[in-house]
Amino acid sequence: MSRPLRKLGFLTIGLFEEADPRAGHESTLDIIELGERLGFDSAWVRHRHLQFGISSPVAVLAAASQRTRRIELGAAVIPMGWENPLRLAEDLATVDILSGGRLNPGLSVGPPMHWDQVKDALYPDTADAEDFSHQRVRRLLDAVRGEPVTGFRGTEGFEVFSDRVQPHSPGLGRRLWYGAGSLGSARWAGENGMNLLTSSVVKAEESVDFAEIQLSHIRIFRAHHPDGDRARVSQGLVVIPTDSATAEQRAKYAEYAAKRTPRTTAPQGPARMMFAPDLVGTSAEIAERLHAHAAFREVDEVAFALPFTFEHADYVQILTDIATKLGPELGWSA
Repeated sequence: MSRPLRKLGFLTIGLFEEADPRAGHESTLDIIELGERLGFDSAWVRHRHLQFGISSPVAVLAAASQRTRRIELGAAVIPMGWENPLRLAEDLATVDILSGGRLNPGLSVGPPMHWDQVKDALYPDTADAEDFSHQRVRRLLDAVRGEPVTGFRGTEGFEVFSDRVQPHSPGLGRRLWYGAGSLGSARWAGENGMNLLTSSVVKAEESVDFAEIQLSHIRIFRAHHPDGDRARVSQGLVVIPTDSATAEQRAKYAEYAAKRTPRTTAPQGPARMMFAPDLVGTSAEIAERLHAHAAFREVDEVAFALPFTFEHADYVQILTDIATKLGPELGWSA
């Protein structure tokens, strides 16, 4: 039996045109404002470097914090290989303060994508010494949670210095999420008291059934989290309800999902990555599939992902149907 859905969120990549990046960023902010009006509990943005998607989610969410009042604002996920943990902790705390405590930063580890091509630009002097392990996230956790980052505090002349990151936002440390795609990373997130973002891309380690893999991540995370079964998990899947879609939109959505379906049938590449099938159909049909999904039955929070390449009007239709039709089918109310 599925739990009634308690928190309904959505995730957008925030694409833009190279020649006119402002329009795409404004579209993303408009979508977040729409999400608040529709009653969504959270809006999340993806993170892309050297691509035509949001490269600075902290800046975009700072802007969104001034256009909204209630909706939680998340990043899914910030790849820590590109970040200095202390500086990022300052930025996150600042935006959290400005938002009134609504920020939900999601994090991941590992070397930056296309490492050999970007390392000389990103870390020209320290590439060989950089640590891309979980320790990089651990440094951020400690900084955000108020641990000392220097041995000096006090007054020097007219200036006052702190030994911990300022501003300090007390609740932010409880709203840090880890984007886990493997059993090991899910366990680490639990051991370190983070929240868990389950991915729509996972590593096939003990099964080739996506729902079973995602469920195993949730269970090992909670088994090692101080809060046990109460530890927060948000499920991420691509969900495209068609209740109010036009015939043209329904055809486009079906074609989009069909092109992506082959990669969901077996592990992909040497890393054996499994991709979740996109859920397309009426809200009643999608709800039936979700209620049968082993991992969905274990969670009461979701961040449904919007497809990458659709138009603004498509996102408006999809979000409206999720909030007004699919959400209630799953036991959620605004």
